[in-house]
Amino acid sequence: MDGTGDKFQQETKYYPDIIAADELPCPARPEPYKLYPQAPKVALPAFTPRKQMSLDKTLRLRKSTRDFKERSVLLEQLSYLLWTSTGIQRTEYGYQFRTAPSAGALYPIETYIIANDVQGLPAGLYHYAIRSHHLEQIKLGDLSRQIAEAALGQEVCAAAPAVFVWSAVFDRCKYKYGQRAYRYIYLDAGHIAENLALAAVSLDLGTCQIGALFDDEVNKLIGLDDIQESTIYMTVVGIPA
Repeated sequence: MDGTGDKFQQETKYYPDIIAADELPCPARPEPYKLYPQAPKVALPAFTPRKQMSLDKTLRLRKSTRDFKERSVLLEQLSYLLWTSTGIQRTEYGYQFRTAPSAGALYPIETYIIANDVQGLPAGLYHYAIRSHHLEQIKLGDLSRQIAEAALGQEVCAAAPAVFVWSAVFDRCKYKYGQRAYRYIYLDAGHIAENLALAAVSLDLGTCQIGALFDDEVNKLIGLDDIQESTIYMTVVGIPA
């Protein structure tokens, strides 16, 4: 190993007399929302869980799940999980704040869904359009084997009804924080994944968070350039066996 991680940790520190030494890499703030304007749109139904679960109980029940029943996840459940993980919660002072915190409210994380077995949703790849709370259909077809192989051969990605893939649009955060932005981006993804994990428990669903992946292979599957935007994290969702 060449010590890249150690070097990154040291060179992105803040000090009392030096907070932001590097110049902002972007001349203007990037767009806060990514859209696929030509993609077919899929409406996401409103959904409210039938039963309420306390946070204490949710935390006690949360665990990583790698064995799922051969049953579909409902589109209504997927809709709720998308909103709870990173949907718009409120609008204040002209800003749209989300269910998960983000450094500087810059929200660099994008959400993609690989639907293997979601009731009411053809198998394929979708992008979550946050502002309008709907899905954008990127490609149709069975992608279960491809996503499993891209995740270091983890079969759970092929067996799970849905795979959440999170990418980062780096300049959204680098615009303000320079190289330290990468620290915040990874933290943001963690906040979102935890929201999803807890929300899934409240629906009697299971999740497993996945950081072991071949970056280039996942980016190719999603259609990302690996420079301006790249995959950083994934989660599988299903009904625990």
